[in-house]
Amino acid sequence: MADVRFEHASRIYPSTNVPAVDSLELHIADGELMVLVGPSGSGKSTALRMIAGLEEVDSGGIWVGGRDVTYVAPKDRDVAMVFQNYALYPYLTVAANIAFPLKMAKVPKRERELKVREVAELLELGELLERKPAQLSGGQRQRVAMGRAIIRSPKVYLMDEPLSNLDAKLRVQMRADIAELQGDLGVTTVYVTHDQAEAMTLGHRVAVLRDGRLQQCAAPRVLYDTPVNAFVAGFIGSPSMCFADAPVGSNGSLDLAGVKLELNEASLGAIRGRGLDRVTVGIRPESLTLGSSGVPARVEAVEVLGADAYAYCSAEVSGASTRLTARVDVSSLPDRGEAVSLAVVPRAESIHLFDATTGERLPS
Repeated sequence: MADVRFEHASRIYPSTNVPAVDSLELHIADGELMVLVGPSGSGKSTALRMIAGLEEVDSGGIWVGGRDVTYVAPKDRDVAMVFQNYALYPYLTVAANIAFPLKMAKVPKRERELKVREVAELLELGELLERKPAQLSGGQRQRVAMGRAIIRSPKVYLMDEPLSNLDAKLRVQMRADIAELQGDLGVTTVYVTHDQAEAMTLGHRVAVLRDGRLQQCAAPRVLYDTPVNAFVAGFIGSPSMCFADAPVGSNGSLDLAGVKLELNEASLGAIRGRGLDRVTVGIRPESLTLGSSGVPARVEAVEVLGADAYAYCSAEVSGASTRLTARVDVSSLPDRGEAVSLAVVPRAESIHLFDATTGERLPS
C-alpha cells in the first residue's frame, strides 16, 4: 500500500494557456478513499490521469508511496485504473478479462486461474466467468472492470466516474459495494465523480476542485457544515444551498427581505474588519420552512422524495429575484403558484455568511 502526493502539480494542455490542473497540493493517506469532485472542466479527471501517467505533469510532481513517479512510465507506477466505459475486451470471457493483466505479466496459468477465482468470489462473479461482456448487465461489467484492477494487487486504485453509466438504483448499490470493498482491501483509492452525493457517500475525505484549483479538502460532514467559500457551499448538498445578498444594519443585524437576522460578535467583527456593508447569506433547505411570517415568496415547484419534500420558491430579496428552497411537510404540500412565507429555523448552523465580493466564508 502507499500514499499519494501532488506537489504543486500542474497540467497545461498545448491548445491553451489556462492550466487544467493548477499547482495542486494534495496528500492522500495510505489506505484512504479520496474522492475528487467538481463540475465539468474542474480538472478532477486530469488530476487522476496525472497519477496514472496518462497525462504529463508540466510542473511540480507526483509521488506514490514515497517514490517520485512524475516521469515514470504508466506501466511502472504500480497503479490500476477503472474507467467510466469499463474498457473490457468484448471477445474475451469474464475470466480472461480479469486475468489479462496477469497474462501480460507472464504469470503462470495455474496461478492466474487461482487468482481469478479468488477475485470472482470477492466480487460475486463466480457464475459468470465463462460469459462475454455483451452477456452482462452494466453492473456486472463494472464488477469485471474492478476485478481486472484488483487482481494486480496494485499500490493504488484509480476510479474515473465508474458508476456514471449505471441507472440510479444500481449506482446506489454499487456505491455501497465499492465502499465495502475498499474497506476490506484497505488499498489507497482515488475516485473521481461529478456527483456530489456520490462523493459524500464514499469519501473518507473529499477534495473539491474548480477551474483546476483545489477549493477545499475535508471529511464530507466538514465540507457540509463549514465550507470555506460560497462555491463549495453551493456545490455540496442536495438540494443545494440558497444564496441571497443582504445589507448589514447599523444595529448589527441583517435584513433579509424584512426578516431580521441577528449576528454574533464573531460575525460582526469579521464584517466590520472587512468594511462590508452587505454580505451573502447562505441558507440550506432544511433551515427554511413554511411559516406564518418570514420571507415573502411564491412556490414555483414542489419535489416529493418519499419522506422528504421540497418547495422551490422565488422571492424578492434586496431588490433582486432570488431562488429559495425549503423543506416542507409531505402531509401539507403547498400548491404551485401559492404565496407563502419562509421562516428561518432558529439554530446555530442555520445561517452561513460569505463575503459578497470574494465568496470567502465569514464566521457565523
